[in-house]
Amino acid sequence: MNLSTLASAALGYVLEITGDCEIDSLSADSREQTSNGLFFCIMGAHHDAHRFAGQAINNGAVALMVTQLQPQLNVPQIKVSNDRAAMALIARAFFGYADRQMKLIGITGTKGKTTTSYLVKAILEAAGHTVGLIGTTGNMVRDQWVKGSLTTPDPIDLHRTLRLMADAGCTFVVMEVSAHAIAMHRGEGVVFEAGCFTNLSQDHLDFFGGMENYFQAKRAFFMNGSVKNAVVSLDDPWVSRLSGELQMPKISYAICTNADLFARDIHIEEGGVAFMLSLWNDRYYPVRLKLMGMFNIYNAIAAAGIGLIIGVEPEIITKALESVTSVPGRAEVLDTHTEYKVILDYSHSPDSLENILTAVREFIKGRLIVVFGCGGDRDQGKRPLMGAIAGRMADFSILTSDNPRAEDPHEILHAIEEGIKPTGGLYTVIENRREAIRHALQQAQSGDVVLLAGKGHETYQEIEGVKRPFDEKVIVAQLLVEMGSKEHSDA
Repeated sequence: MNLSTLASAALGYVLEITGDCEIDSLSADSREQTSNGLFFCIMGAHHDAHRFAGQAINNGAVALMVTQLQPQLNVPQIKVSNDRAAMALIARAFFGYADRQMKLIGITGTKGKTTTSYLVKAILEAAGHTVGLIGTTGNMVRDQWVKGSLTTPDPIDLHRTLRLMADAGCTFVVMEVSAHAIAMHRGEGVVFEAGCFTNLSQDHLDFFGGMENYFQAKRAFFMNGSVKNAVVSLDDPWVSRLSGELQMPKISYAICTNADLFARDIHIEEGGVAFMLSLWNDRYYPVRLKLMGMFNIYNAIAAAGIGLIIGVEPEIITKALESVTSVPGRAEVLDTHTEYKVILDYSHSPDSLENILTAVREFIKGRLIVVFGCGGDRDQGKRPLMGAIAGRMADFSILTSDNPRAEDPHEILHAIEEGIKPTGGLYTVIENRREAIRHALQQAQSGDVVLLAGKGHETYQEIEGVKRPFDEKVIVAQLLVEMGSKEHSDA
């Protein structure tokens, strides 16, 4: 494809074109080997990719997209006013506008995106559609996993994945849409058949600076013309605030507030939750969900709202909801064959930690032991908040490392302690996460629940900028074998 043809896709942002050539590949990483590549010189928070344009050319790039022309580099260049938006539009054109061949469902919110997306996928498949999924746990083309690294991929990966899904015959794609992705224009130009806003609570404030800015990023997803139909939670004050502004067709859902869809006659059970799904206070459908906690009722009725607004029959929706048995790393009960339960959950914000602790409290017979930490180089304000929540709600807390990244893990743990100390809750600090898990398993007795919070589906731990293998499902299995062997030898 010609550079000039690609530039025309981002016409509203193009300021100047200094030449033309054939483009066979796209890249935003100067270290990547390309053939007839277009290199995007993106201005990042920490690095300016213009500095690495020469390296990209040495690795096969034959053209550049820039915000500042590079006259010392003798290759064609596209100068643009908004690098990220232009990159998204160019990537979309390069991969043949794959999004136009399918209907996209976008789910945004602080919590619930992943589980809701899995439930929507189940609903669409029950209705006879072939579905792709893009999100935090990775990407799926039908039932095949495809590598993914971000909740919402960067534009090149996003449109490459959408092309793969279109070529595989997908008719729908369910996609988690993060606030970072909205702010960085990753989905620029893409139109969603439906968008869902689940909730908003403290997270990512290191990036957005405050809750109002965080809200405005989510709001932009619905107000920029990219969403045709909306599904919104009226129990969340931030989402309710947006709901009053929406002009497109919408369905509201709630548990505590009058809404189009709501759950009533709720029964909490050890193996899940049962409730009556009310549609417009006119039709009622019993649902027995195999996922635990009130928060999963919200996820289920959000998914039901999406199904309804795109035309799926209620009977199909309820059967599909009941068919989902688990979501990777979301309140996932591990198969440990022990007299206590071990639950894996991705809860890494104050609200999500409180939600999963509340859910476990609803059925637990013994003690609740929680192992958790907080990520480094991220919102520091949530650390004492999460400490206070664990101190109040758990019987015993083990503070440990999450992904410390470039931060000193002991400084992170100290901040969590500042929150847990005033509660009087029992706790210990074991920085090494594997040893922290070992300690939790050693303490657990019949009827207890060990909650491993924060990592969920992740299979790595990032320490000093290096991602090291760390899959908690594997770790737990290994530790149980080691502990069993030790007990046998001690006997």
